[in-house]
Amino acid sequence: MAQAAAARLITRIVDAQAARGTASVVLTGGRNGNALLAAIAASPARDAVDWARLDLWWGDERFVPAADPDRNAVQARGELLDRVPLDPARVHVMPASDGVHGSDVEAAAAAYAEELAKAAAPGARVRVPAFDVLLLGVGPDTHVASLFPEHPGIRETERTVVGVRGAPKPPPTRISLTLPAIRAAREVWLLAAGEDKADAVALALAGPGELQAPASGARGTGRTLWLLDRAAAARIPAQLYPPASA
Repeated sequence: MAQAAAARLITRIVDAQAARGTASVVLTGGRNGNALLAAIAASPARDAVDWARLDLWWGDERFVPAADPDRNAVQARGELLDRVPLDPARVHVMPASDGVHGSDVEAAAAAYAEELAKAAAPGARVRVPAFDVLLLGVGPDTHVASLFPEHPGIRETERTVVGVRGAPKPPPTRISLTLPAIRAAREVWLLAAGEDKADAVALALAGPGELQAPASGARGTGRTLWLLDRAAAARIPAQLYPPASA
């Protein structure tokens, strides 16, 4: 799955750069997100990307010190970012708990929302860039980014970034994009691999509603793509599969 997703993402970035000169991607962490980055790093096709003309954002982040190995940005640098010639000004990391906002996660979230707003197109309804691809890993409980079932963040309809407290998986304090920000992306790709994701995938695709299954509320303005391995897709009802000719 990671290799297939890497090939698709490289192609999508190259196409966006050919069309508009630049590309904008939102990264995800976790097992599947890091595997995707590692696959890009190992791919000879990575040289087709003009890395200096790529903007990178994050869908969520653990609100811990900047050097903490649990941070998605630290893991992403180890897997890929330190191996390609990115423009540092285009790598938009979320604030850390030892940054200028200290332990105030709400202030840190507001600062990232402001950074997104500055990069938004004039007149954009949702004040975020029109991301070419927004990547999301799907958790075993159907969470995406750090939007967990029934938590306050999944109910947000106005803000683009929120502070998350009391997350059901450690660390409990996080920063996350909200569904309005996610739904502003041109394409949203949901990644899931492994048997432990099978129930979550089946539930989200059954459409129970975003409060119970946040992954079901993640969609792009132009395309929503699920990228699964066989194990993660094992419990999808047959009627949800596209026709064989599609």
